[in-house]
Amino acid sequence: MKAIMKTSRARGASYRDTAVPEIAKDELLIRVTAASISPGDLAIYNSAGVSATAPTLPFVFGREFCGEVVEIGSQAKGFDKGDFVSVESHIFCGVCGQCRNDQRHICQNLRIIGRDVPGGLAEYAAVPARCAWKHTDDSLKDVGAIMDPFGSAVHAVLDEDLVGRSVIISGCSPHGLFAAGIAKAAGAKRVIALDPSPYRRKLALKMGASTAMDPLAADCLARLGKLCPEGADSVIEMSGGAKSVALGLKALRPGGRFVAFGLPASDLSLDYAGDIVKRGIRLEGVAGREIFRSWYKMESLLKSGAVNPRPAVTHRFAFKDFKKAFALINSKDKKCGKIILTP
Repeated sequence: MKAIMKTSRARGASYRDTAVPEIAKDELLIRVTAASISPGDLAIYNSAGVSATAPTLPFVFGREFCGEVVEIGSQAKGFDKGDFVSVESHIFCGVCGQCRNDQRHICQNLRIIGRDVPGGLAEYAAVPARCAWKHTDDSLKDVGAIMDPFGSAVHAVLDEDLVGRSVIISGCSPHGLFAAGIAKAAGAKRVIALDPSPYRRKLALKMGASTAMDPLAADCLARLGKLCPEGADSVIEMSGGAKSVALGLKALRPGGRFVAFGLPASDLSLDYAGDIVKRGIRLEGVAGREIFRSWYKMESLLKSGAVNPRPAVTHRFAFKDFKKAFALINSKDKKCGKIILTP
């Protein structure tokens, strides 16, 4: 089969032939129909950050993908050949304390498809059957590759009742774009998107944000104060940028909810007492999706039409043109949303 593979510790990747994976007894072999580029994929491609270390080389990466079941392990139950599935990238053990308390997404023995084991930027991928979400029909086939990040946004946004509340989405990466649509669908009275990129601010408005502004503008905090005189009820922080985190905390009302999702490039310095403790801020870290509670929610949101994620999908490339896709994401002007690759 053909696959996009990390072949050295240098920046970049190769498109080359490799063996079709052999599946274990509890796995499925999936013929990949689409994959989307995740932040983790970008880190591996760029050889940057904690997520950039593949276990062995050459290595097939890719965390977000969907496809058709073509082979079923003897212990993999509930699937038939031809089933259309999307893949949950978190491989949970099922026996640790977190797994036994419905917190599989933060399993103590967590492994990541496309980082710790071979992933889906290939014509075929082997995945544990417990990590496959079987679709009931083909109605979501065109967005099946973005279910993993869409689910992260669902988890980040919907852990609190947002009806009639004001929400700031800080960072309009694809996760942030999805979050804007989800917050609107959840009944938020005002969804404010923050991003330095004019292109992505326009995408946020298409996704349902009522206002979009540049967080680097000198008057941004003052403008937020006019829109939310008492402070925003919730801040969904998707960027991880130090200035964005500080701005979000300042813009949040006392007693508000701050969702920490974006990963900072380095340690942050916070006014812990002034911005969090004394103001009664509820700080919540979000990692991935609730497995599979978030998946039921996202399927309902998508199939009902309450949220349309398609405006956030701005480009599609063939696998062989993967370098163009990564170059676009790495560009300074960020004129892209979610990018989907197809074999």
